Amino acid sequence: MRFVVAMMKHETNTFSPVATPLESFGLDGPLYGQAALDGFRDTNTPFAAFVDIAEAEGAEVVTPIAAEAWPSGPVAANAYRHMSDVIREAVAAGCDALFLDLHGAMVSEATDDGEGTLLRRIRALAPDMPIAVALDLHANMTSAIADNADAIASYRTYPHIDMYETGERVGRILIGAIKGEIKAEMVWGNRPMLPHTLCMRTDIHPMGELVEKARAAEDGELLAATVFGGFPLADFSDAGLSVVTMADGGRDKAEAACEELLDDAWALRADFVYQGKPLAESVAGAKALGGDGLVVMVDHADNCASGGTQDTMAVVAEVLRQGLDNVAVGAIRDAEAVARMIEAGVGATITLALGGKLDMPSIGRVGEPLEVSGTVRTISDGIFTIRGPVYTGVQAHMGRTAVLDTGKVKIVVIERNFEPWDLGVFQCVGIEPTVMKYIVLKSRLHFRGAFMPITKHVINCDGVGVTSSDNSLFRFAKVRRPIYPLDLETEA
Repeated sequence: MRFVVAMMKHETNTFSPVATPLESFGLDGPLYGQAALDGFRDTNTPFAAFVDIAEAEGAEVVTPIAAEAWPSGPVAANAYRHMSDVIREAVAAGCDALFLDLHGAMVSEATDDGEGTLLRRIRALAPDMPIAVALDLHANMTSAIADNADAIASYRTYPHIDMYETGERVGRILIGAIKGEIKAEMVWGNRPMLPHTLCMRTDIHPMGELVEKARAAEDGELLAATVFGGFPLADFSDAGLSVVTMADGGRDKAEAACEELLDDAWALRADFVYQGKPLAESVAGAKALGGDGLVVMVDHADNCASGGTQDTMAVVAEVLRQGLDNVAVGAIRDAEAVARMIEAGVGATITLALGGKLDMPSIGRVGEPLEVSGTVRTISDGIFTIRGPVYTGVQAHMGRTAVLDTGKVKIVVIERNFEPWDLGVFQCVGIEPTVMKYIVLKSRLHFRGAFMPITKHVINCDGVGVTSSDNSLFRFAKVRRPIYPLDLETEA
């Protein structure tokens, strides 16, 4: 047997000004062949699970490409075609089963449904080949994805600490089908709702109870039940919440479970709407908690893992204005500032126009740098191995990295986008998070996997950026309408 295992992942924020060329899919672009296998073997990823399953079955394992880029704007057309062509060529060379580690919210300049178009092209090439697909919890499910795969499952946790487990679950279903042990019937559906990402924590209401109900429904006959929260900032027709169910030998059970989960989600739709506060009020609240354990301040409107520029300075400016001390900020992307700090050298005092290098026309904002003075404390290559529960074992590349110390605030400045979902963001530059009073993170929820064990309080800070949870900032042009909460009178 010859099994192909491939990764092509991107969560596209169609409002983001950050470009997504081929080079962004890895340190210097995608990994191919043996390099792909070596780069992701023994990591907490579906790709690694697929490899382990294939090898356990005694199959020849072919890994044509492993490509993943940080969320950003639409994927360049030539990059999309190249990556999908590499996978198709591996299938065309001979393939008994295909295992795909995808995201589910990829929008390209070539197609709005990156994953669906890929699967449709593969299915045209190999109509009867078994295909398993692992997707992100924030996938926007489409008929093209569902109609051209034999087994589908997503992460059940947000933060995504169960990526390997997801690959193992969906991969085992496909192996069972190949061996004739099961006959998987798949059903999917959606409801006209765009849940806010900040309301998709899987350990609390409302997403938590939907995920647990889906898990509890899996009784052997119902092989898998998956609730996708969707990614609302990928503005295309099928964005939003959906459900996929698979049953062994009977479509009726899959349909009943799918409809029940969708009805439950619709009943909870109002609870999926984020309610924010003025920024100054949130920072003042954090300041009042100082001394009562570590306070994490979440600059979620500029989260690079949702497509943010990672260089807006509103939250940092408010922290400085209100005089908080013993603060670490992770991280501001500003290659120009990094270069200036490296030129100045460790120990130098320097004044920088920090951040604000990218305009955000989709929300009518221009970049607003913040003048900050301080001492260059550390210079690093920004490389470390992730030890926390999200992407465990994967090597992180933040680009050249430097720390600017204002006396009260230590700011980690990086060349490449990287969400701070691991303590290594600070530890690799000599900042120990456990001794800080406050930490400002350019994150939404992924930080929780590594930071919650050392954190006493979490404060959401509604700053500036293209990952804001304020829908009124965005002009949705392609998503189906009416849809809740863009249209409050929407009916299911």
